[in-house]
Formats: sequence, structure tokens, C-alpha cells
Amino acid sequence: MEYLLFIAWLVIFAWLVTKVKFFTQTELSKAQLIIIFLLKIIAGIFYGWIGIYYGTMAQMQDTWSYHLSSIHEYHLLFSDPQQYLSNLFYDPYHSGVDTIFASSQSYWNDLKGNLFIKILSVFDIFSLGHYYINIIFYSFITLFGPLAIYRVMKDVFPGRKTTILLAIILVPSFLYWTSGIHKEGFIFTGIGLVVYAMYFGLKEHRWGGRRILSLLMGLLLLFTLRNFILFIILPAMIAWLLAAKKPKYGLAIFSSLYLLFIVLFFTVRYISPKLDFPQAVVNKQEAFINIKGGKSTVNTRKLEPTVGSFLRNTPQAINLSMLRPNPSDVHHILSLAAALEMLGLLLLFILFLVYRKPDATSRAIIYFCLFFSFSLLLAIGFSVNNLGAIVRYRSVVIPLLVVPMIAQTDWKRFEQTFSKYISFKNNV
Repeated sequence: MEYLLFIAWLVIFAWLVTKVKFFTQTELSKAQLIIIFLLKIIAGIFYGWIGIYYGTMAQMQDTWSYHLSSIHEYHLLFSDPQQYLSNLFYDPYHSGVDTIFASSQSYWNDLKGNLFIKILSVFDIFSLGHYYINIIFYSFITLFGPLAIYRVMKDVFPGRKTTILLAIILVPSFLYWTSGIHKEGFIFTGIGLVVYAMYFGLKEHRWGGRRILSLLMGLLLLFTLRNFILFIILPAMIAWLLAAKKPKYGLAIFSSLYLLFIVLFFTVRYISPKLDFPQAVVNKQEAFINIKGGKSTVNTRKLEPTVGSFLRNTPQAINLSMLRPNPSDVHHILSLAAALEMLGLLLLFILFLVYRKPDATSRAIIYFCLFFSFSLLLAIGFSVNNLGAIVRYRSVVIPLLVVPMIAQTDWKRFEQTFSKYISFKNNV
């Protein structure tokens, strides 16, 4: 029964992928859309399989834990519909917005897991509680994120459609972590909707109802599933709005505004103690440090809510979130894959520096990607001490960095240089 249901839903959604206007406006062929959709499903199935057989080793039990919790919610729908419809809004801590940044005993901290479980329980209605069928639904919804970014980037870099598409969907960690049943797929969809709405709204000077709805949906996804990302993306959006009005001064606008945001990050607590952002980051780091076990956990210097402490920890944060795992961190096949990917990304970055060929139609979107991604990576590096979690968390910004990098690399010049080198070696 499960196999027949899987095939039936697969056929239905493969057909839907070729009919949804948002997907077809990418100008990708029906075959290409279906292949991308199937790639996500295959990656999602592999993710679930890893969670079963190597969950403890790879610290990936969460996906099945979410599934089992969603089954409980699914049964609750039929046994107590009122409780099912209301429990998401119940705050057992009665703390209101005071604990919005808290890492424990907080409605807002619990919301990300509770909402995700609730969404999965809706999937269970149609899948009859089968995990691998839920992957089809999840893959369909989370396809909006990558294709939203693709539509933006192919407009920013005309003539680079194939390069952009491959850079988005074939980075292993991005495909893996945003296709498996976990929060990253929805989070990237939120980021994609925000970027899509902002870019075309600013370019066309038109903010229709659908565009505003996409923007609000994206922000809502970020707030409910990983609220600190909302507070990181908002400054980047403000800078983007201003830079779009003065394109010649885009970099200066982003740089000056971010200096202002850094000052506010450390000083706004003196205006409102509830907005103690440095302490929130310190608390988040303490929460991760208190999680015992895990082969990929590394020793880190403890943060303090002071400017000096954040400055001292910045090199460590950069190393953790942007340079690791490295070969010395390899403990199993997944960490080996992550280390190899990191080496590959560093190689791409070097090629970009050497063969850089700027040809973007909009610099503001590039600055947005750079400043937002770097800010999020720093936040991850400051607060997370587990390399597995770091690889998962940073996967949602990889396309925002890799696509501009690859699209602005002069591959023809690289090919010519490489060919000359090979010819020289053969003649020696």
C-alpha cells in the first residue's frame, strides 16, 4: 500500500511541478523541472535512510524524532481536534515576548519545532503517516526556494542560466540539508521568497499583493523556524532598499549602515534591556556547550556580552563557520564529504579571485548576499560549537555565495590558462 501511495503522489506532484506558474516562469523545460524535483526527493530519501542507519554517528536523529512527534499530532487531530488546532498557540511558560531570544523555557524557542511538527502532521493526513511519502510533499514546497533564487540570479547574470542552475542545485550540502525533512528546506524557501520579492519589486518599481504576500510569507517562515535569522536579514534588506536608490554608492551604503547596526547591536540594550542581543548570542553558545556528546563537537572560547569578547572570538567564529570541517575533523563518511566540499569551495573562491569578471546587472543584490551571508555565518560561528550543526545551519546561505562567485568567474580564461599549462607540461 505504501509503495502504491508513494508512486501515486509522485506522479501527481511531478505533473504539478510542470504546471505551477512560478516554476514554469523559470523558462526551464518540463524535463528539467521534473529532474530537479526528483533530485530533491532522492536526496530526501537518502537523508532519511542516513537518519535510520547512521543517525547516532552522524547526529541526525532529529528527522525521525520530528516524524514520530508528527504521528502523535496526526492521531490527536482525530481524537481531540480542538486540542490539535489550539496547542500550537499555547504558552506553558507564560513569559510572552520577554523570552523571544531565550534558548530554553521559551514559547518562541519551542515554536520552531512545534510548528515544523504541525506541518508534518498535515502531510501525514495525505501520506497516512508514511515518512518517505512526506518527502514528496516537502520537496514540492521547498522547491520554491531554489527556483526563486534561480529566477533572480539568471536575471542578474544574463547568459549564465546553466551555470547558475548547477551552482544552486548541485552543491552537495545544500541539496542534502534542504531536501531532508528538517527545517532548513523551509528556511531557505523563506530566504528565497524574500530575495525574489525584494529584487523584482525594486527592479520593476512595483509591489503588488502577491509580491508583498511572498515577502511576508518568507519573513514569517524565518521568524517561526529560526527567529534570529529574521533579525539578521532585516538590516540587509534595509541596506538593499537604500542602495537600490543610489547604485553608485551601494558598497558605501552597505558598509556604513552595517557599522551603525553593529553599534546598535551592542548599545540598544541600554535603551531596552529586553533587546540584549549580545547576551542572547552568549546564551545560545552556552546552550550548545551544554549539549554533551557528539564527535564533531569542538572546544571553543566562551563568549561574554562585551565588544572586546566578540572581537577576540571573531577569528574563531570565522574559522568555525567558513573554514571547517577540514581534513583533521573527519570522523565518518558525512564529515569527509563536508571536508571535501569545503576544500572545493575554497578552490572555487581562489579561482574567482584570480579570474574574476564582474558582469552583474545589479550590484545591490550582490552586496545583500555578501553582507547577509557573512552576518549569518558569524552568528553561527559565535554560537555553535558542533561542526555537524554548523554545516547544516550554513547550508541555507551557500547558494547566495556560490552563485555570484561562479557566475563572475571567467571560465574561458581559466580554460585557456589550463590548456596552456597542459601544453607546456607535455612539451617539457
